[in-house]
Amino acid sequence: MAKTVVIGGTGLIGSKVVAKLSADGHEAVAAAPGTGVNTITGEGLAEALTGADVVVDVSNSPSFEAEAVLEFFTTSTGNLLAAEREAGVRHHVALTIVGTNRPQDIPYFAAKSAQEQLVRDSGIPYSLVHATQFFEFLGGIADISTEGDTVRLPGGLVQPMAAEDVAAAVARTAEGSPVGDVEVAGPERFGLDEFVRRGLRFRGDARTVVRDDDAFYYGAPIDEKTLIPVEGAQISETRLEDWLPLNPPPA
Repeated sequence: MAKTVVIGGTGLIGSKVVAKLSADGHEAVAAAPGTGVNTITGEGLAEALTGADVVVDVSNSPSFEAEAVLEFFTTSTGNLLAAEREAGVRHHVALTIVGTNRPQDIPYFAAKSAQEQLVRDSGIPYSLVHATQFFEFLGGIADISTEGDTVRLPGGLVQPMAAEDVAAAVARTAEGSPVGDVEVAGPERFGLDEFVRRGLRFRGDARTVVRDDDAFYYGAPIDEKTLIPVEGAQISETRLEDWLPLNPPPA
């Protein structure tokens, strides 16, 4: 079976991808600074990619600040793709976001778009898995949007999904042939405010969620369709009401 190196393989999505690929009989290698592989400095990269057929990049920037996140994704991806060319990697898979190819001013999306372009221009056969927002970030979205006891969020539509389903889509893509761009999303569509409201209500959080279409999402305005998938996206099965009881907020 194929040797697949998972960059960011010890994180939320990466650890699940490694587990799924291993369960399917592949040699899946978790590559991260903690395992001696650093895509920013290049440390351990060539050694990790020796004999690799597929590279999966699910790494993430430690900072969402505009310049820092752009620097992370362009530097990391540039180093990774150069090492892949040297190693003869046949398939590059990167996890990215639904909405990067639409008009918006979200700095994180701009950085992911730059990453995507590097992959497209690399000459390495690739798959870009565009995922919608994760259920797991529900609490974080609420926290950065809270003023006092009020959470202000726009009503732009989201179609969120479980991290487990994201990882399954990434692993499935890595096991197949390069497909270019693919979108994956959850089975339900909510306003962003309603998504967070339902989650906080279930968890007994006393904060009030208010729809405010002038409120920002990760530092920028969004319109109604910025964050939802196009027609033909792969739709996962896990619903928010099924995920919430199994996933209490972090202690």
